Amino acid sequence: MEIQISGGIVRRVRGGQKAPVNGLAIQARTVANFLPLMCQRAGAKIVHNIDANYTGIRFDTKVGPVVLEMPKGDQPYRIVHEFIEPDETGRTEVEMRRFPQIYKPQGIALMTSEFLRSRGFLK
Repeated sequence: MEIQISGGIVRRVRGGQKAPVNGLAIQARTVANFLPLMCQRAGAKIVHNIDANYTGIRFDTKVGPVVLEMPKGDQPYRIVHEFIEPDETGRTEVEMRRFPQIYKPQGIALMTSEFLRSRGFLK
Protein backbone atom coordinates (compact mmCIF):
# COMPACT_ATOMS: atom_id res chain seq x y z
CA MET A 1 0.00 0.00 0.00
CA GLU A 2 1.14 3.53 -0.70
CA ILE A 3 0.14 6.73 1.04
CA GLN A 4 0.79 10.35 0.23
CA ILE A 5 1.03 13.18 2.79
CA SER A 6 0.48 16.69 1.50
CA GLY A 7 -0.61 19.74 3.46
CA GLY A 8 -1.07 17.64 6.58
CA ILE A 9 -3.64 15.44 4.80
CA VAL A 10 -2.95 11.71 4.45
CA ARG A 11 -4.30 10.09 1.28
CA ARG A 12 -4.10 6.52 0.08
CA VAL A 13 -2.68 6.06 -3.40
CA ARG A 14 -4.83 3.31 -4.88
CA GLY A 15 -3.35 0.59 -7.04
CA GLY A 16 -0.72 2.72 -8.69
CA GLN A 17 -3.20 5.36 -9.82
CA LYS A 18 -1.88 8.86 -9.19
CA ALA A 19 1.25 7.31 -7.66
CA PRO A 20 4.47 9.22 -8.18
CA VAL A 21 6.67 7.72 -10.87
CA ASN A 22 10.03 9.24 -10.04
CA GLY A 23 13.35 7.65 -9.15
CA LEU A 24 12.77 7.70 -5.39
CA ALA A 25 9.33 6.09 -5.68
CA ILE A 26 10.66 3.34 -7.93
CA GLN A 27 13.57 2.76 -5.56
CA ALA A 28 11.20 2.53 -2.55
CA ARG A 29 8.99 0.01 -4.37
CA THR A 30 12.03 -2.07 -5.33
CA VAL A 31 13.32 -2.24 -1.74
CA ALA A 32 9.81 -2.96 -0.42
CA ASN A 33 9.52 -5.97 -2.73
CA PHE A 34 12.49 -7.61 -0.97
CA LEU A 35 11.34 -7.00 2.62
CA PRO A 36 10.92 -10.16 4.72
CA LEU A 37 7.53 -11.25 5.98
CA MET A 38 8.09 -9.85 9.49
CA CYS A 39 8.40 -6.34 8.02
CA GLN A 40 5.28 -6.80 5.95
CA ARG A 41 3.42 -7.90 9.09
CA ALA A 42 4.56 -4.69 10.77
CA GLY A 43 2.48 -2.79 8.24
CA ALA A 44 5.18 -1.66 5.85
CA LYS A 45 3.84 1.13 3.62
CA ILE A 46 5.47 3.29 0.99
CA VAL A 47 5.12 6.94 2.01
CA HIS A 48 5.46 9.99 -0.22
CA ASN A 49 5.66 12.80 2.35
CA ILE A 50 5.59 16.08 0.48
CA ASP A 51 5.48 18.11 3.72
CA ALA A 52 8.69 16.59 5.14
CA ASN A 53 10.21 16.19 1.63
CA TYR A 54 10.99 12.47 1.63
CA THR A 55 9.93 9.19 0.07
CA GLY A 56 10.39 6.07 2.13
CA ILE A 57 9.04 2.89 3.64
CA ARG A 58 7.18 3.27 6.93
CA PHE A 59 6.91 0.48 9.49
CA ASP A 60 4.28 0.66 12.23
CA THR A 61 6.25 -0.82 15.15
CA LYS A 62 5.36 -1.33 18.81
CA VAL A 63 7.13 1.89 19.82
CA GLY A 64 5.88 4.10 17.00
CA PRO A 65 6.53 4.63 13.31
CA VAL A 66 9.97 3.97 11.86
CA VAL A 67 10.81 5.15 8.33
CA LEU A 68 13.48 3.98 5.92
CA GLU A 69 14.08 7.16 3.89
CA MET A 70 15.27 6.82 0.30
CA PRO A 71 18.47 8.77 -0.48
CA LYS A 72 18.54 11.94 -2.52
CA GLY A 73 21.62 12.50 -4.62
CA ASP A 74 24.71 11.09 -2.90
CA GLN A 75 23.16 10.92 0.58
CA PRO A 76 22.81 7.56 2.37
CA TYR A 77 19.64 5.66 3.24
CA ARG A 78 18.41 6.66 6.70
CA ILE A 79 16.35 4.81 9.30
CA VAL A 80 14.41 7.38 11.32
CA HIS A 81 12.19 6.86 14.36
CA GLU A 82 9.34 9.38 14.18
CA PHE A 83 7.67 10.54 17.39
CA ILE A 84 3.91 11.00 17.52
CA GLU A 85 4.33 13.97 19.86
CA PRO A 86 7.49 16.10 20.16
CA ASP A 87 9.67 15.14 23.13
CA GLU A 88 10.81 17.52 25.88
CA THR A 89 13.54 18.96 23.65
CA GLY A 90 11.12 19.51 20.75
CA ARG A 91 12.48 16.76 18.48
CA THR A 92 9.98 14.97 16.27
CA GLU A 93 12.39 12.33 14.92
CA VAL A 94 15.62 10.54 15.75
CA GLU A 95 17.98 9.17 13.12
CA MET A 96 18.99 5.67 14.18
CA ARG A 97 21.07 4.32 11.31
CA ARG A 98 22.54 5.17 7.90
CA PHE A 99 23.33 2.83 5.02
CA PRO A 100 25.53 3.89 2.08
CA GLN A 101 24.18 3.54 -1.44
CA ILE A 102 26.72 0.85 -2.33
CA TYR A 103 24.25 -1.91 -1.40
CA LYS A 104 21.66 -3.46 -3.70
CA PRO A 105 17.94 -3.22 -2.81
CA GLN A 106 18.03 -6.77 -1.43
CA GLY A 107 20.83 -5.80 0.96
CA ILE A 108 19.05 -2.63 2.11
CA ALA A 109 15.86 -4.62 2.79
CA LEU A 110 17.75 -7.28 4.75
CA MET A 111 19.83 -4.79 6.78
CA THR A 112 16.73 -2.76 7.61
CA SER A 113 14.74 -5.78 8.77
CA GLU A 114 17.64 -7.14 10.84
CA PHE A 115 18.24 -3.73 12.42
CA LEU A 116 14.57 -3.40 13.42
CA ARG A 117 14.34 -7.01 14.63
CA SER A 118 17.56 -6.92 16.67
CA ARG A 119 16.60 -3.64 18.38
CA GLY A 120 13.17 -4.94 19.40
CA PHE A 121 11.06 -2.84 17.04
CA LEU A 122 9.54 -5.89 15.34
CA LYS A 123 7.95 -8.89 17.04
